[in-house]
Amino acid sequence: MQRSRVCVSVLFLALSVHFSSSQTYVLDDKGGLGRLFDGIGGLSGGGATSRLLVNYAEPYRSQILDYLFKPNFGASLHILKVEIGGDAQTTDGTEPSHMHYENDENYFRGYEWWLMKEAKKRNPNITLIGLPWAFPAWVGRGKNWPYDYPDITASYVVNWILGAKQYHNLDIQYVGIWNERKYDIKYIKVLRNMLDKVGLSGVGIIAADGDWSIANSMISDHALNDCVEVIGAHYPGTTTVADALKTQKKLWSSEDYSTFNDEVGGGCWARILNQNYVNGNMTATISWNLVASYYEELPFGREGLMTAKEPWSGNYVVESPIWITAHTTQFTQPGWTYLRTVGHLAGGGSYVALTDGKGNLTVVIETMTHDHSVCIRPPLPPFHVTSQNATFQLNGSFASIKELQVWRSQFNFKTKTPSLFEKLKPLKLIDGSFTLNLSEDEVYTFTTMTTGQKGVYPDPPAPAGFPKAYKDDFNVRNPPFSEAPHFADQTGVFEYYINLTDPGPHTFTLRQVVTERPVTWVADADQTISVIGDYQWQNLTVTCDVFMESVDSGGVFIAARVNKGGESVRSANGVFFWVFADGTYKVTNDLAGQTVLAEGLSGTRAYGWNTLSLTVNGQLASGQLNGYPLWKNAVVLNPKNGWAAIGTRSFELAQFDNFAVVAD
Repeated sequence: MQRSRVCVSVLFLALSVHFSSSQTYVLDDKGGLGRLFDGIGGLSGGGATSRLLVNYAEPYRSQILDYLFKPNFGASLHILKVEIGGDAQTTDGTEPSHMHYENDENYFRGYEWWLMKEAKKRNPNITLIGLPWAFPAWVGRGKNWPYDYPDITASYVVNWILGAKQYHNLDIQYVGIWNERKYDIKYIKVLRNMLDKVGLSGVGIIAADGDWSIANSMISDHALNDCVEVIGAHYPGTTTVADALKTQKKLWSSEDYSTFNDEVGGGCWARILNQNYVNGNMTATISWNLVASYYEELPFGREGLMTAKEPWSGNYVVESPIWITAHTTQFTQPGWTYLRTVGHLAGGGSYVALTDGKGNLTVVIETMTHDHSVCIRPPLPPFHVTSQNATFQLNGSFASIKELQVWRSQFNFKTKTPSLFEKLKPLKLIDGSFTLNLSEDEVYTFTTMTTGQKGVYPDPPAPAGFPKAYKDDFNVRNPPFSEAPHFADQTGVFEYYINLTDPGPHTFTLRQVVTERPVTWVADADQTISVIGDYQWQNLTVTCDVFMESVDSGGVFIAARVNKGGESVRSANGVFFWVFADGTYKVTNDLAGQTVLAEGLSGTRAYGWNTLSLTVNGQLASGQLNGYPLWKNAVVLNPKNGWAAIGTRSFELAQFDNFAVVAD
């Protein structure tokens, strides 16, 4: 059986070389240095991936944030990228815009402001990036495209950056262009000009924040080239293209990873953190997503650097990518420089080396095998990794280094007993040289930095399902966040609302506020919907007070067993109990309202409160209106389980109050 060992004596070195020839790798700065390192980061958004994090009670919420951002503790991230909310479904949910309407500005909606401030509190030097995944409808002026009116779109984005500073004292360093390979050259120029005019010349533009295709345009258009500071690609597979290199711009993997955060996910992350630079000259890598803090049954469940999906229990899990990140982030900083002498190991794997230019050196080595480092995208070509001896020779200004700190992660896939981010004894160098016996699926850091730490907190509470009895009257006069706890908006935006014209029992409500289909790359449903609860729920009763604000055309629903969300929300099935402002009701088996289980007269009208109650038990469902039976014994064969939900017939104003659910 192979076992990893660090050779720390002349005898050990001799034995290592005697039994197996060793390839030598020179780490040297005499011929100059490579590219400037810009950092490792995480992405909150695209969309609503940090939704449940804000609902954690202390101390668990702060502990999670420490594992993500606190220097020399956990992931110690250098970069935080957030979604500029656009009121639209952008993968796992919607995030509210700072401008729902053209004459509306509010820089306290959502939780990204809070998250950026918490990250900055822990790491004052963290790089902050904003990127819109979608836009409110008014930006597109009736089209599902944001660039026909570039002045409007640029002003919308610039307002967000200005608001971050004015209301939260946050300096946004970079802004991305609408992602998914959609960019417009005229818009980029307008945005750059507008940023400069309002005193934001220090805010860099990342373009196209999708793929490398903009590089060709930048080569032929010098004005465009001057506007762009970073070329950002999503899921580049560790490679770049010749045109991107020709621009001599910073190259970033501005969205990457997107992989289930088990040990294979950790292996994916370990491989690309090194090879994004070795293969592609990318000097920053940003993980989608930061923390898997959304219902796991939504698309891409558990694809964050760690998992925090149970604020009701306080449970969270520090997953392997946190400690793989630490191998780089705890021993480097943005502003360090890669050595030119980086590359692949003869037996497979890779190594990088970085210096601060002041004598410090950090070397990160990974030997991840193919099957234990597959990322969700793009496809990974075959390659082979085998156990190997490797000698590293420090030359140039590093030749005088006598000792290196050593940190090691071993995934141990065969025994399923990983050892992550373990501090070993310091390594004594002989004439600037050291030799390793490297096994498969390992990560090493050798560094002159002595500040590393594997942070730890007491175990969080045990995992638990969503409470079977839950209620919320939304009576919060000054809510810390615009969303109610645990609701996960899937289409539309449901915000706390104070109805100052109604001082009665419904002064504090939850209101759906999006009145037009947003500009988005994901197919929002025609109806708005917010889900909550336990996806495994089968038999339950959902009750809620509802208030329609659209005369004649208005409609609202409560629902049970909702089986889809995120990008698939349009095709969600469940049991949906609708009432309409024209005095009718309907019960459907789908969000689209096509499969009708029951319908009739309800007497409901706009601008009046009604209490809806839906009970689903086995294959039968029944509903009450204002305490009286309205329909019963509707047959529900599928789905067998799913979330509870509230929503509206279309993009329209409506209010909800006194929500309650009781499940068996």
